[in-house]
Amino acid sequence: PGIFYYFVRRLQEGSRYTHLKSSALNMKKYLLAVAIVFAIIPAVAQQNCPVIPMPVKAQKGSGTFKITAQSTISPEDTSLLPLAAWLQEELLRRCHINVPLQRQPGGTVILLKKATGTNAEAYTLSMNKQTATISAAAKEGMFNGIVSLLQLAVAAPASGNTLRVPCWNITDAPQYAWRGVMLDESRYFFGKEKVKSILNWMAFYKLNRFHWHLTDMPGWRLEIKKYPLLTTVGGIGNIADPKAPAAWYTQDDIREIVAYAKVRCIDIIPEIDMPGHAGAANRAYPAFDGGGTAKYPQFTFNPGREGTYAYLADILTETAQLFPAQLIHLGGDEVTFGNAGWDQDTGIIRLKQAHGLKDRKQVEDYFIQRMADTVLRLHNKVMAWDEIATATLPADSTIVCWWRHDKPENLAMAFQKGYSVVMCPRLPFYFDFVQDSSHKIGRRWKDGEFNPLQSVYDFSAAAIPAAQGHESHILGVQACLWSETIHSNNRLDFLLFPRIAALAETAWSNPAAKDFNGFKTRLKAQLPLYEKDHIYYFDIFQPGKHVESGKAASNYID
Repeated sequence: PGIFYYFVRRLQEGSRYTHLKSSALNMKKYLLAVAIVFAIIPAVAQQNCPVIPMPVKAQKGSGTFKITAQSTISPEDTSLLPLAAWLQEELLRRCHINVPLQRQPGGTVILLKKATGTNAEAYTLSMNKQTATISAAAKEGMFNGIVSLLQLAVAAPASGNTLRVPCWNITDAPQYAWRGVMLDESRYFFGKEKVKSILNWMAFYKLNRFHWHLTDMPGWRLEIKKYPLLTTVGGIGNIADPKAPAAWYTQDDIREIVAYAKVRCIDIIPEIDMPGHAGAANRAYPAFDGGGTAKYPQFTFNPGREGTYAYLADILTETAQLFPAQLIHLGGDEVTFGNAGWDQDTGIIRLKQAHGLKDRKQVEDYFIQRMADTVLRLHNKVMAWDEIATATLPADSTIVCWWRHDKPENLAMAFQKGYSVVMCPRLPFYFDFVQDSSHKIGRRWKDGEFNPLQSVYDFSAAAIPAAQGHESHILGVQACLWSETIHSNNRLDFLLFPRIAALAETAWSNPAAKDFNGFKTRLKAQLPLYEKDHIYYFDIFQPGKHVESGKAASNYID
């Protein structure tokens, strides 16, 4: 309204002091001004909606919706009770208000209502002074609507035990189905509580895929009952201290975390790295060692030993039983850093002769194809880094993570073969890269480039020539947190926050509607939430507030 009256006032002033030849011209200008005003008002209202990621459509309603201990959360049927319970838990944890669940509402009510529709993640939120109604066709959409209401609630002014939530009417659905974060716990083990914290924040920003890098050179972090030495021996050490006591997740830990993520509509994708990055496993079971280099000893599994395939199949079988997402990441990257010994290995020489394999790359592809067959037999899809684009795999069951921003030809090859793709290029989605020009700890690209908040926010797959025309094969985007320079929870927070919020909006919102300045305004209101949760974030508004910690890594593989 203020904008409207400003335009009208300016028009009146112009009419007062300007001599126009025609009253018709005056009327045209008046109508034009009115049209401009009504075009601007929805955009301004949209920008002022505090929700991250920005909804597709958000219109400010009238009045406020009060949330008190006398309010109720009312699911339409029993299938929605777990989501209602999660909202109750979050309102108590974040806002210190215990809102009861009951089927017969009284007072103000948060109504969870089933709707029809084909988009499982779409939802609507309709609010007035008495009712906040979240409607969705599926659990995922209902959860997304609950999160939007929760974000409005935590941003609302509180008076005693009452939250006064401004009414908004939101219609929303994500741009991408895959909105991911990858955490490397081989190099540094963070433990259950920190992982749960990350899952909480992923849920708060509607991120829904947690890619868990559990095995690599420094340590093996997943209990495999058939091969206990993988953790008791392979779990020793980390990137900062090769003699650190063995640390790993038991299978009960995994089940607990998977269940925790499921409540938050997050799928967990385990990564069992092969045939490279196998040092921790090879220390535990050297019989399957395929060699390495002086810099990267015991780097590969041995593709020339038949026992290697049975051993890894056993590992993948136990892994599949723990993770119900029906998707296993096989790694598959950087094998050339430690496979020189394959040329002299008698078993690999026989393998090449038997199958007509010309070089190490063809041996690598053969290995990946065999292990992919194992994953498929376990009724899982196959995921791996973009080096596997050269392998021949079932197009409808293969997902490629495109990480090498300087290798668009691998992205193009993945599309040509019909593989689905998750976009996670180093620039801008490797969050171990520094995020400010003043930062000293962490990575930069060869010409000094790094990954500031805005580059994460501005990413668009449409700007990548190799991706143009292949939009239907792009599942989404993902940020990767490699932990060479992460040796504490504070350091993890410093690299993840606030870039996780920019990632969420890039994954969710329509690129044409995004506005970085508007995003920063909404982001500023998030910082008190980080403080409340003891998150050691990088404050882009006060860069010196938190000091970066850790030490620079001198030994990056990629």
